Amino acid sequence: MAQVPAATRALRVLRFLAGQPEPVAVERIARELGIPRSTTYHLLQAMADEGFVVHLADDRRYGLGVAAFEVGSGYQRQAPLQRLARRPLATLVDRTGHSAHLAVPHGRDVLYVVEERAPGRPPLVTDVGVRLPSHLTASGRAILAHLPASQVRALYPDRASFVDRTGVGPGSPTALRSVLSETRQRGFAIEDSEVTAGMASVAAAVLDHNEMPVAGVAITYPTEELDERQRERLAGAVVATAGTLSRRLRGR
Repeated sequence: MAQVPAATRALRVLRFLAGQPEPVAVERIARELGIPRSTTYHLLQAMADEGFVVHLADDRRYGLGVAAFEVGSGYQRQAPLQRLARRPLATLVDRTGHSAHLAVPHGRDVLYVVEERAPGRPPLVTDVGVRLPSHLTASGRAILAHLPASQVRALYPDRASFVDRTGVGPGSPTALRSVLSETRQRGFAIEDSEVTAGMASVAAAVLDHNEMPVAGVAITYPTEELDERQRERLAGAVVATAGTLSRRLRGR
């Protein structure tokens, strides 16, 4: 029982960090939560050891770590988001004629939790329960593009953080930053033959009440079937579906 106050404080710190748009300094955490600075520092060190926060030494700030994303992904996997998503994804498939799926962040990967396959379409690698590298998938890029730059750096600090499947796709932090910048400017994420040769995807992020990404909605189609104008229309439908899910997630 003597550890309960410490656990309560650690959870308060975690909740506070989850509500911030970017990593914050230890002084601000202590001030906002009314916790002594030395206590806050020790809490953050323990949480960093367990992966729930990450210390950005250059900025002298703390942000959410990979373990925090895994906990959030675990909540989503337990059904609320899937239940909210199933009908909008089915509508998206009916509207476009292409298979759609929902993926949630899981460390450097995305985990596919819902798939709605269009009639007559071949099976995809994005089946429920499959994990794929976020930096190669449209869903993952949509999610990463909405994260603070410091959190992306924490996930992808160097070239060793990157893997490839088909020999194409970003292989360095600089290349990934370029891809994510283009994604934000475009308003949706794309990938072409980076997961499966001959297949392309468009995706948009689902955002929670803090405007943080909790999932990606994507449609996958054979590259040769759509020209750029058709892809733009398809992306518009995906963005609209992601917006619907974001509003439902917020209870609207």
